[in-house]
Amino acid sequence: MAGCTCGGTCETNLLYACSGAANTGLLADQVMRALMRDKVGVGTCLAAIGAGLSGYLQSAQSATRNIVLDGCPVACGAKIFQKAGIPFQHHILTEYGVEKGKTPITGDVIEDVAARVAAKVRA
Repeated sequence: MAGCTCGGTCETNLLYACSGAANTGLLADQVMRALMRDKVGVGTCLAAIGAGLSGYLQSAQSATRNIVLDGCPVACGAKIFQKAGIPFQHHILTEYGVEKGKTPITGDVIEDVAARVAAKVRA
């Protein structure tokens, strides 16, 4: 693995955020960025998986975990991964006490949800 200095035992967690138009899409994007900052995984492009771009599909297929952050139960990200036939770990952010179209997305909300998702990823 390029850049790996652990003798090939590194985990590769790839993070995908739905980034939809609602407040919960914004939350998914910001939680992904917080998880990247905290080195839970590396952010990559959900739209590229949906578009069937070969390099992104290959990366997803070889990842230790694909972590899909969907803002709401519509679950667009999960549907993209299901259609591609690639395994993933799924997090629906409205299940963390955030209401679509209502909850303001503040720094505290982002940090709380990111910490809770990180704990599940690391479990």
